[in-house]
Amino acid sequence: MITDKYEDIINLPHYEPIHPRMSMSNRAAQFAPFSALTGYDEEVKETSRITNSKIELSEEEISIINNKILELENDLSKEVIINYFVPDKYKKGGHYNQIKGCIKKIDIYNNVIVMDNKIKIEFKNILNIN
Repeated sequence: MITDKYEDIINLPHYEPIHPRMSMSNRAAQFAPFSALTGYDEEVKETSRITNSKIELSEEEISIINNKILELENDLSKEVIINYFVPDKYKKGGHYNQIKGCIKKIDIYNNVIVMDNKIKIEFKNILNIN
């Protein structure tokens, strides 16, 4: 019989290797799919991400915003709603945000409004102030 062939080793204890056994997650990682183009998926996602273009204001609209900023400089306690453009860090365009709150400081020299929550808005990115 076939079992007679292995009679001398069949009841021996199971062999334990000298090195510690590999964890199941590490063993599974050996069979993970290989990506030859590392970073390709992230680049595709970044390219497909949609950004808005900045609305160019007329001279009249810019003048209205500047006048509102000058009015607010005298009364910083008013609560305002500002719609403004936030440029994208990685590609052309960006998105529009709306913030509601009080102005902490109007920096005429740097053309920036600092809100009470420390958000800085450049004058050139303001769409409107209510």
